[in-house]
Amino acid sequence: MRPERQKLCLSRPNPFSLAPTGRLAHLVTMSSTGTIYLVGAGPGDPDLLTLRAARLIERAEVLVHDGLVSAEILALAPASAVRISVAKKRARHTLPQDDINALLIREAQAGRDVLRLKGGDPLIFGRGGEEAEDARAAGVPVEVVPGISAANGAAAATQIALTHREASSIVSFVAGQCKGLSDQDWSGLAGKGRTLVIYMGVKTAPQIAEKLMADGLAPDVPVAVIENAARAEMRVVRGPLAALPDLIERHEIRSPALIVIGDVTARDDRTLAHTAVEAAQ
Repeated sequence: MRPERQKLCLSRPNPFSLAPTGRLAHLVTMSSTGTIYLVGAGPGDPDLLTLRAARLIERAEVLVHDGLVSAEILALAPASAVRISVAKKRARHTLPQDDINALLIREAQAGRDVLRLKGGDPLIFGRGGEEAEDARAAGVPVEVVPGISAANGAAAATQIALTHREASSIVSFVAGQCKGLSDQDWSGLAGKGRTLVIYMGVKTAPQIAEKLMADGLAPDVPVAVIENAARAEMRVVRGPLAALPDLIERHEIRSPALIVIGDVTARDDRTLAHTAVEAAQ
């Protein structure tokens, strides 16, 4: 691709971009404020990036990234790019979320385009909504570039169909790591004809299993735990819901991992033979 053609592709109007309007838009135009790009990096394989995401990474000025963004994807950024890690782990954050929001806005108001790179999709448990709201309130234009979500990447890599005409017509995504987990109402999210996908549930697996069974889900409902989905080191362990905590402990499952609950996880086990570590009988 010729340089002038690439520039044209990058500068075209984008339907995912939200810039301030009215008097605020005039001020932004006159002050040469940068744009904040909230970009989904997908599950980690560079081949699974969208074209838009790859082009933005390749021209990045300031790159603010999560810990789930792979080294292979970060390597696509130019050597001149300023890289800032805001990796988060349970109860240990490099920067609190409010400080991340302020960092993005400060860099953009200094006239620099900011690439906020997130694992998966920025608007599915990625706090992209909070960052976009604060940026718009500060008069900074924002563009959201969707990515392949962790759930979609895991489904494709393991060939576990999250929906299936014979098994599931409803899919729900929930966060397993949140305040007030025991007080949330999950009744109806899992069961016959339904698939439940739980993000960030490794550490709270005992509470999750107990909660679902207390809400009426059968102890023998099939479960799959997918670690490092769509990456070379991916592992899949399976068993009944009642054994979920034991599966995670015995196989030493570590984040990032998804928990998928429902009959779809027990269909055609042969498709997982080359990646699955089967639960002990």
